Amino acid sequence: MQALITLAAFLVTLGVLVSFHEYGHFLAARLCGVKVLRFALGFGKPLFTFRASNGTEWVLASIPLGGYVKLLDGRDGQQRISVEDRPESFDVKPLWQRSVIVAAGPLANFLLAVILFSIIYVSGVPQLPAKLQAPPEQSIAAKLGVAAGDQVIGWQSLSSDYSSTPILDDFDAVPSWNALRWLLLDALTGEQGFALEVQDVTGARHVKSFRQDDLPPIAPESDPFQALGLLPQVSAPSEWKELKLGPIDALGFATQRVYLITKVSTRLMLGLFTGKTTLKQLGGPLSIADMAGKSAQVGWQPFVAFLALMSISIGLLNLVPLPMLDGGQLLYDAWELVAGKRISVSLQEKLQKVGFLLLIGISLLALFNDLQRYLSP
Repeated sequence: MQALITLAAFLVTLGVLVSFHEYGHFLAARLCGVKVLRFALGFGKPLFTFRASNGTEWVLASIPLGGYVKLLDGRDGQQRISVEDRPESFDVKPLWQRSVIVAAGPLANFLLAVILFSIIYVSGVPQLPAKLQAPPEQSIAAKLGVAAGDQVIGWQSLSSDYSSTPILDDFDAVPSWNALRWLLLDALTGEQGFALEVQDVTGARHVKSFRQDDLPPIAPESDPFQALGLLPQVSAPSEWKELKLGPIDALGFATQRVYLITKVSTRLMLGLFTGKTTLKQLGGPLSIADMAGKSAQVGWQPFVAFLALMSISIGLLNLVPLPMLDGGQLLYDAWELVAGKRISVSLQEKLQKVGFLLLIGISLLALFNDLQRYLSP
């Protein structure tokens, strides 16, 4: 039964995220007057095909590991375009429209994440209080006098100036540990000092300043929260508070959350090139299936939150400037904007082959990590 739930959750995850991404491309193309030849979910042998009256072929294929939108494009050597259809070809559109069509897929993923988080906040979700456990002895928090039972109620970013002090009336409210965790990750990955407004067990309030120079570095084999000494205290469910917002407030809160997660994720992704993040952390289809199944078994809200996080990841991944990804095409567009001419078809085809090999290599590495993670004794 658990295997069936995992499989179903995995298929739903890929189906929702891929279809929303590709529909972003599709909708932008139609709005820009580009003819869509095929909208496909999956690869390989078609399981279901439907041809719409406008000529678009809708395909559901047998391998559910992606999808694509095929546009009418004069630069595709396999297409023969009639004079009547020529105005609807992707390649004759102005640069800004072509860029919008390419960027619409990743943007659709970020929009989906906002919608999914908003649904959670409108329905109401229990939140673990930002109450702290006793910090490890050598941690920064311990040196600052943080004690077990202290609850973080306010957050303030500090400037890079070491002598800067927090402004007492300028703290942002911290509603939960989850909110604090993302703020801490933002500060750590951005190497930004911060101050916490803390309420102790007697009700007294104190300000604890974590200076930029004191922050622990992000490293593959270390836990920065341990070094900080800021760890959540397990609280009884009766102490949890429900976060429930109206539709407008939920959209605003969800947008802020997606922006923060995107910023942190981008820095962690860039950490692959600086050594702050390891390639061992890459996850493949087995990791996705496992996390999808576990979140679905916990409840619909954790599963929806997982979908939102995965949607952000897919949006970011597709913006990586590699050929075969949307980011690679946007890089071609940037070249055209600067150089005043398009990259040649032959060069683009060569770069596509290189990009394809790189993606295969990354996919195999992610699969290898999965196998080590789940099959090793």
